Amino acid sequence: MDMNQPVSVLLVDDDAMVRTGLRMILGGTAEVSIAGEAENGAVALEAVGKTRPDVVLLDVRMPVLDGLATAERLLSQPNPPAIIMLTTFNTDDYVLRALKAGARGFLLKDTSPAEMLDAIRRAAAGEPVLSPQVAGQVIAAATAQERVDAAAKQNLDSLTTRERDVARLLAEGRSNQDIAHELYMILATVKANITRIFLKLEVDNRVAAAMRIRDGGGIPKD
Repeated sequence: MDMNQPVSVLLVDDDAMVRTGLRMILGGTAEVSIAGEAENGAVALEAVGKTRPDVVLLDVRMPVLDGLATAERLLSQPNPPAIIMLTTFNTDDYVLRALKAGARGFLLKDTSPAEMLDAIRRAAAGEPVLSPQVAGQVIAAATAQERVDAAAKQNLDSLTTRERDVARLLAEGRSNQDIAHELYMILATVKANITRIFLKLEVDNRVAAAMRIRDGGGIPKD
């Protein structure tokens, strides 16, 4: 997309008050334009075809066609919009399935306006979006529920001790600045470690790395 143009966003939620709130938060900024609204996944599919938004904010639980099914259908199409799932704490496994389908990330519905705007800009630019408030719970829940993947475990075992420290925090949704602060590293060193982690885990973004770490059984804190 043209980064000089506002990011067009489609709001999809079965709660009209939530849509109104999101419109008020996002519609008053120069960085975002509201492409439209939809009250369920079926309506959202039609709206995407008509408006071609850059980003879809997609509620997880909806009638008629839920968020996961909607995300899977949208992401199976050529040149799909970036999908950001809107979720609550009790939908961790559901959102993980959406991430596997190719959703760009997920946010809590009560995410601050500044954080939501930043997430939308990042998603439109092709970056993954992991809400720090729930990333740890999502990865922990999936680790507890699914069998360890042998290949992913082998990838994790190839990490150095320092890379494992960085990877653990990355999987929790922590920013590079947070990682640098907690591990007493300079930002350039954090970035270098993340580059090596991506290479060893055979991934190319933070969401995929978090999923790979989860599949490998996670990285406990020493």
